[in-house]
Amino acid sequence: MDSRSLAAALLLLFGLATVFAQTSAPGKACETKNGTSCEECLQNVTCLWCITTKMCVTYPGRTILPPHALCPLNNARWGLCWMNFQTLIITLAVIGGIIIIAFLVCLFCCCKCENFGSKRSEAKMEKQANKTRTKQEERRAEMKQRHEEVRKKYGLSGPNPYSKF
Repeated sequence: MDSRSLAAALLLLFGLATVFAQTSAPGKACETKNGTSCEECLQNVTCLWCITTKMCVTYPGRTILPPHALCPLNNARWGLCWMNFQTLIITLAVIGGIIIIAFLVCLFCCCKCENFGSKRSEAKMEKQANKTRTKQEERRAEMKQRHEEVRKKYGLSGPNPYSKF
């Protein structure tokens, strides 16, 4: 994407924010610039230039796109004289689609990588638990063997004489 398209998209975003932030004053500032040039008309953010009629009209702030009766989209200019509304809409739609797709891909990758990492850590923890369990069983076996040796040494390996009571 070249820098002119990016600049146009940013200009549109800032321009729309300005238009929606301003109150729709009933003033005829744009209509007074009829018959002038596109550049002179578009100095005011609320103005829309129609190439076919060479008229400067107030941008209809209540609708996102200007109605076809006011000026066809391919002949309407707003913000920049060299970019028409159709190009602007297509550019913004493509940029928006790319941003949404990039967000979804990042979200998918993050979730997948997180699950992959947790599976790896779970396997590591399970391996550690198995190792600990094996060591504990070995210690128990050694302890039992020592106890048996002590019992044999003192003659306690037979049946317990107190078990009758």
